[in-house]
Amino acid sequence: MKTLRSELLMPAGSLVKLKTAVLYGADAVYLGTPDMSLRTKAEFTLEQVRQGIEYAHANDTRVYLTLNLFSHNKDIPKLEEYVATIKDINPDGVIVADPGVFQYVKKHAPEIPLHISTQSNVCSWLSVKFWEDLGADLCVLAREVSFAELREIRQKCPDIKLEAFVHGAMCMTYSGRCLLSNFMAERGANQGNCANSCRWGYKVHMKLHDGNVQELEIDESNMDMFEFLLEEGARPGELMPIEESEHESYILNSKDLCLMPKLDQYLDLGVDSLKIEGRNKSVYYVAVLARTYRKAMDDWARDPENWNPEPYMEELMNVSNRGYTLAFHDGRLTNYAHNYEQTQTLGEWEFAGIITEITDNAIHMEVKNKLIAGDVLEILPPDGDYTVLIRLYQFENVNNGEVKEEISAGTKPVIRIPFALFDQEDIDRLKSRLPEMTVIRKETPLTRTQWNRLKLDREAQRLEITGKTDNPVQPLYGKKREALRETLREADKTRKIKSPRLGLDTCCGRGCNGCLMFWHDPAYEKARQIMATKKQGEILDCDMRDKSTLSGPVIAAE
Repeated sequence: MKTLRSELLMPAGSLVKLKTAVLYGADAVYLGTPDMSLRTKAEFTLEQVRQGIEYAHANDTRVYLTLNLFSHNKDIPKLEEYVATIKDINPDGVIVADPGVFQYVKKHAPEIPLHISTQSNVCSWLSVKFWEDLGADLCVLAREVSFAELREIRQKCPDIKLEAFVHGAMCMTYSGRCLLSNFMAERGANQGNCANSCRWGYKVHMKLHDGNVQELEIDESNMDMFEFLLEEGARPGELMPIEESEHESYILNSKDLCLMPKLDQYLDLGVDSLKIEGRNKSVYYVAVLARTYRKAMDDWARDPENWNPEPYMEELMNVSNRGYTLAFHDGRLTNYAHNYEQTQTLGEWEFAGIITEITDNAIHMEVKNKLIAGDVLEILPPDGDYTVLIRLYQFENVNNGEVKEEISAGTKPVIRIPFALFDQEDIDRLKSRLPEMTVIRKETPLTRTQWNRLKLDREAQRLEITGKTDNPVQPLYGKKREALRETLREADKTRKIKSPRLGLDTCCGRGCNGCLMFWHDPAYEKARQIMATKKQGEILDCDMRDKSTLSGPVIAAE
């Protein structure tokens, strides 16, 4: 049987995020280059992968490389180079999904442990046994595996490591198998490049016999005139009612997975690796999640009998989320696993900056979001102990000494925060607690609609955790839901779309695996030739508007 100590596995979408995860307590990180994994926005070249592994190993942190692409013929030459390179940099494991890639790595780099990706949809102990017999060292279980199933898998498969997702975004389809983004925006849904079509709002329209299409607005004057029914092909005559509110419906919008309320069960079972999703998320996300789960896991190890998830859940509300759900923990989704009213990610705090240097008399902080006089900043020491609050009324630029009452992040300014302002702190101890790359946050200015959303999310979370989900309209939940709907009605009157609703009409220049636009459109023939000359993980990194060597539509700078 494996050790009962579970590892905290954090995402590393860039070298900075890797270092942040290590600083804030990760036992292991996972990462990959954009062309050989399923995250096209990953910011790693092979050389940076090498640097990341060296840094992590120097800090007693394991590194797992994502090689979980589903290979096409064009990927095989890259695979040879990739495997030859990683043999020399000593990763602690390679995450694969494709059986052909599995066999290739096993043959050409037999010393590297093989981890089976969640993309392989491992949902039963029989599948785990299959991969174990082939030589896999670890299986990442699909998000659809319930805790009861996980317990049985652990019992029947005691000699292989198991990994389970405990936090992160959920896809409304089966473990990321979604075609909506590909169809509606020409962006690979399973490449980390998803347009999140399931997060969009949808409205009912009607087409008149003269060909005109009009939005169907339902209000008190006409609501009794319409009834919308859905008939499924195999159930003729069985008509199911459809309801649409007066504003958009987010019919496919899953909340985020969060198993913190049940984390003690996973720790007690001895799941080898507890995985946080989010290689495309921010440095702030990585820091808060690592810090919170690290403390929760360590506190449970010290006193499992008195462990309580509530303080950690409160902290998780401070990072942007779509509301939290236990998802498939109990075997099926509940009434509260989706957010039908609003799709926005919300958190009570947001990224303010990162410490770049500690001098004898001040903290130097690179600004990451706009700061205004009177803002309260909260410093998050990596040691997991108490945070430090400070209110600033002016901001001194380190480079030119200029003092302002408002500062933006556009030019990446570094401000000076004098230790003289910390009159309630032991300065020597404070200095010892704040290494470079310590994250600082500030309160998020939320609208009334956003606050109502957060209140609704909290109530839904409470009902799901306590198991009171049989009645979809609990009294308090219904009250909070109506409060949100009311403020949404008011906001709809002046709302404007801030981002494109369709995907790119050009190529982003990353050469993404699985990108039909880049690899098959003749317009990008010259771009493909340039990509072929670049190192693995590199992208077309200049503004191609000025490049006459490329034909076809513009390839945007990254």
